[in-house]
Amino acid sequence: KYRTLMCVLVFCPILVMIIILATGNVNPRELEEFNMNKKVVVITGSPRKNGNSFAMTDAFIKAAEAKGHVVTRFDAATKNVGGCHACETCFKTGKACSFDDDFNVIAPIILEADAVVFAMPVYWYSIPSQIKGVIDKMFSFCVAGKDMAGKKCALITCCEEDDMSVMDGVRIPIERSAALLKWNMIGEVLIPGVLNVGDIEKTDGCKQAAMLAEKI
Repeated sequence: KYRTLMCVLVFCPILVMIIILATGNVNPRELEEFNMNKKVVVITGSPRKNGNSFAMTDAFIKAAEAKGHVVTRFDAATKNVGGCHACETCFKTGKACSFDDDFNVIAPIILEADAVVFAMPVYWYSIPSQIKGVIDKMFSFCVAGKDMAGKKCALITCCEEDDMSVMDGVRIPIERSAALLKWNMIGEVLIPGVLNVGDIEKTDGCKQAAMLAEKI
């Protein structure tokens, strides 16, 4: 019985892959779904290392790595990323942005990633400037016609006020950007009512962030 069970567990996934390949018109990203270990990029936008969005980010990364995923973290606030110059010469130099900065470090990793997670607080009802440059420069993928479809996308954010709509200035741009790139939004952690360091511990924000890893 045990030998039969082992044969089924080992050979069934292989047989399924052979059948898929034989049918043609295979989407490489669909084949990657057979690989349980995903490449995940986490892009943060807070300059406060011990802040509330960072605490949730840490919880997500810990949970994702525990599941075997390979996580690359890019803390935009500590990097040199300028704004988009709208020159539309993206990738003409061999790099994503012709104005060479740290976006060119993360761009190829985003291209290869299975999932992209954005984590940031709300600043003045919008996206913090530290991460906005990264998001704006992702336009380079569109200009160069890069095939980005099928990636998974998620958002982790928080704000001071108790009104959930305060986070719309972050949530809506991320959702619309994901839709344009044909990414699949798999989850959002939206935590209101946190301002001071440690306030997140009074909520279930870190628990929600850890559970988000289950959807990768």
